[in-house]
Amino acid sequence: MSKYAGELVLVVKRELFEELGVFEGLRTDGMDDAVQRLLDPANHFFMDRAEAEEDPSFKQLIPYCVFRHGERILHYTRGKSGGESRLHAKISVGVGGHINPVDADSGRTGPEVYHAAVARELKEELELPGGHSQRIIGLLNDDSNPVGRVHLGIVHLIDLESDVVSSREDALANLGFSPLAELNGEHFERLETWSAFCVRHLAEMRG
Repeated sequence: MSKYAGELVLVVKRELFEELGVFEGLRTDGMDDAVQRLLDPANHFFMDRAEAEEDPSFKQLIPYCVFRHGERILHYTRGKSGGESRLHAKISVGVGGHINPVDADSGRTGPEVYHAAVARELKEELELPGGHSQRIIGLLNDDSNPVGRVHLGIVHLIDLESDVVSSREDALANLGFSPLAELNGEHFERLETWSAFCVRHLAEMRG
């Protein structure tokens, strides 16, 4: 039996991704239009995750939240209890996950479903006692590997008022902050692909 048995996840057809303009890495231009089309209820639907993981004609939408406090970025090591075994032991700066039917409860549709999923994932994975602000800064794509080919990330940059943060899940091991320069330097080779794209972009923004 598949480890994803019975799980449904939100997807868009690859055709829509191609209409928006195929890219590799982190794309920051045209965000408003791209996100609006991705979150249009006419353009996305739930499908069986086991099928979606093996079929690159669909892209699973993944909120990918990057947390910043001053000049430091929150990061963690992916533990074995995480859902994606292909990313274990990699350093990640992104917190988020799949969008499921529970996020469509109470009659939510379109963008409401997506933002409900973001709130749920953050509540499930992190303890954030301080205030924060967030904005969407880009889309992530990496068709060079099996994980990337079936996912499309939406990057949220979250600026924290406090660095008091703790993990609620074993999958987020060794949680802590490091200067952006260190992540873009000595730790860069250990970053998962999406995190490497984000760290490089944030470093270029500072430059």
